[in-house]
Amino acid sequence: MASNGYNTPGLGSGRHRYESESDVGPTVKSLARLCSKDEDERAASLEELSQGVLACLGSDRLISKQTLLNLLRLSRSCPLQEVRGRATELLRTAQEQGVEVPRALASGPSAFIPAKEMLKEVPDQDILIESFLSVGRVDHITMVMAMHPAYLSCFLRTQHALLEMDGPLPRHWRHYIAVMAAARHHCSYLVQQHSAGFLDAGGEESWLSGLKHAPTKLHSLQTLNKLLAHRPWLITQQHIQELVCPGAEPRWSLAELIHAVILMAHAHSLCSFGWGCGLNPEPEHIGGYTFQLPSPSHLPRSPHSPHSPAHEDGRQELGDGAMEVEVLMQRMVELQQQEEECTQEEMVTRFERERSESIPTTVVREAPPDLVLRLVEDPEFRYEDFAPKGEQSPPTMRAQDYSWEDHGFSLVNRLLPDMGQLLDEKFQVVSNMTYHRMAMHEGVDTHTLRKALWNYIHCLYGIRYDDYDYGSVNVLLERSLKVFVKTMACHPEQTTARVYHAFWRHFRHSEKVHANLIVMEARLQAALLYTLRAITHYMR
Repeated sequence: MASNGYNTPGLGSGRHRYESESDVGPTVKSLARLCSKDEDERAASLEELSQGVLACLGSDRLISKQTLLNLLRLSRSCPLQEVRGRATELLRTAQEQGVEVPRALASGPSAFIPAKEMLKEVPDQDILIESFLSVGRVDHITMVMAMHPAYLSCFLRTQHALLEMDGPLPRHWRHYIAVMAAARHHCSYLVQQHSAGFLDAGGEESWLSGLKHAPTKLHSLQTLNKLLAHRPWLITQQHIQELVCPGAEPRWSLAELIHAVILMAHAHSLCSFGWGCGLNPEPEHIGGYTFQLPSPSHLPRSPHSPHSPAHEDGRQELGDGAMEVEVLMQRMVELQQQEEECTQEEMVTRFERERSESIPTTVVREAPPDLVLRLVEDPEFRYEDFAPKGEQSPPTMRAQDYSWEDHGFSLVNRLLPDMGQLLDEKFQVVSNMTYHRMAMHEGVDTHTLRKALWNYIHCLYGIRYDDYDYGSVNVLLERSLKVFVKTMACHPEQTTARVYHAFWRHFRHSEKVHANLIVMEARLQAALLYTLRAITHYMR
């Protein structure tokens, strides 16, 4: 028996066993009604679910594996106490009656952030309840983002519009496009999330066994997908023309294409966030549960990393970490007071220095599971560092020539109504979000630090702001932070606990998650800008 849920466990022992999803047992309908905003209906569906499970236990009927996994998920992550408690109780009762029940392999949403600390740093449980009632679940992404409720609200609205609202693409295609995109960064978490969404929306299971089984029209996105994921500066109007011009076979409309592009870029950037926060598999994911009994080698993964300096209260030992904070605070004050003017030539030189600086990111990871690899074509195609100035290197995109505010926003809104507004709100919230604190200090203006992070990521993607002094990046972003940011933005699948814990050692985890959100959104905007510019050139 495998501990990761790959094999079928428990068919020989115990009075009961589980069977496939098609077997009798509590219906999907009763689970869906648990998300009703009507309290009475929720209570009735909870009773129906309980009676269904208990009826199976009192007869020879079998509880499906999917029902057991749904109960496990509800027992671990449902923000409604009565639902969470009942699911836990039903699993315990089933186990007492000889059913082999699954248990989660992880002790919280993140392998990097202790579960207890995450609970302390989530200021508002209401947003988790709202998410559960809207979507039917609270996944690990939502739990981590809940540290920043203002951002989470925007994110959920945008994601809902992309995946569920009226639009040019069918729902199952939207999830399949997200699966294709997540596979580029070997993100098993998102591949499994969107594979489930794809099947729920009526998608054909055979498509998930390889891209060759999907319609030619979806397969034709593969070049754009890999460029968007790894080197968006190479996207030209020729790539757009091949997909949308009259005579293209199969032909994409511009509205369909912009929807697909935003879905892909959204999934790519979400991979950065997932890897950057060390997201654990969901309890019902492959790798997220086991039917084996606990043993010393199969205890839930500790939320503490051996590389983490955090104590139970989230504070670290005083020492170098505290000194780093003081130095950073002083540098921020000095930059804000600085009156020295740089020549334009010096500004360009500083940008080129940052863009071509060698930041090591390569680590060896184990091969991704087959469910991911079979959905990737040309797996060797990755992000490539820009060459130093003077060597062969793609041209810089000047933000003054093509920006989100002046060009991208209106194009998206024209082709996909309301989406430009939703994305813009998300960009604004993440850029302006501040709690006026830094590590143990309150009343701090963090604007220069947030701007340095955003502009550094755009710099890694070849986007330059003429009016920004890139010397600030070197002053404010220590090397360990640069390693983390570059890994997460350009090679997210190589992010490790060591890289996460090495930077900002005296900061709260919520502050590191804030940095992750800035990286994710800056990366998303950079990838969109190159593609939108290519579409603009095509439309002229």
